[in-house]
Amino acid sequence: MPEKKPLILVTNDDGITAPGIRALIEVMNTLGDVYVVAPDSPQSGTGHAITINDTLYCDSIKIDKEQPQKEFSCSGTPVDCVKLAVNEILRRKPDLCVSGVNHGSNSSINVIYSGTMSAAVEAGTLGIPSIGFSLLDYSMDANFEPVKEYIKAIAIQCLNNGLPKGVVLNVNFPKVNEGEIKGMKVCRQANAHWIENFDKRVNPLGREYYWLTGEFVNEDKGEDTDEWALHHGYVSIVPVQFDLTAHHAIKDINTWDL
Repeated sequence: MPEKKPLILVTNDDGITAPGIRALIEVMNTLGDVYVVAPDSPQSGTGHAITINDTLYCDSIKIDKEQPQKEFSCSGTPVDCVKLAVNEILRRKPDLCVSGVNHGSNSSINVIYSGTMSAAVEAGTLGIPSIGFSLLDYSMDANFEPVKEYIKAIAIQCLNNGLPKGVVLNVNFPKVNEGEIKGMKVCRQANAHWIENFDKRVNPLGREYYWLTGEFVNEDKGEDTDEWALHHGYVSIVPVQFDLTAHHAIKDINTWDL
């Protein structure tokens, strides 16, 4: 790690009081000077949304008085949190941004919906080495102890080596007991999708409303994917790029009569 104490920004999408972010803060406090800027309420599934038609509030709080981190609770989205942190709160650009630990996986196609990963991507667009961490356990009582050593190891490598330009890391942990993780694998994103349905209902006033439901389908049989790693007891590490250009398609589109 750098000789000076690194400045680390911690955020998430489950809210500043969620157990996952408290575990992440605990680990980051062993590595650097920690600032927490996170939503004041759950923001799961918000993707890369930002607040443009409403006011934003960001209040200094202290949830764990025994820990040294500085904490701010934000009324906006995870991406709002990163923007406010970098532009208004921190004294300089952080050396590392970590987001999570999310309650639930953000593997495969789920990365595009994830507020956890969008916060990491936003930091990445600002030139900050960034990692999104998620655990394949949706329970608010999820056990984060088995993954703390892996969080620390990955963060140290990121601080020591940086990341390639335009890349952030999407790290997902399997739901296993302590000592059962088989190791870490650098993977590609599985080619999977959701078959979605809407559960149509009627409220007591007679107005129709909908609940989004769906089934996750993974037809990708590759053993180099995040889904394979997770379901075989490995930590998956997927390098994610935020340049959405389909470079391989440029040649074909240029053949069109435009």
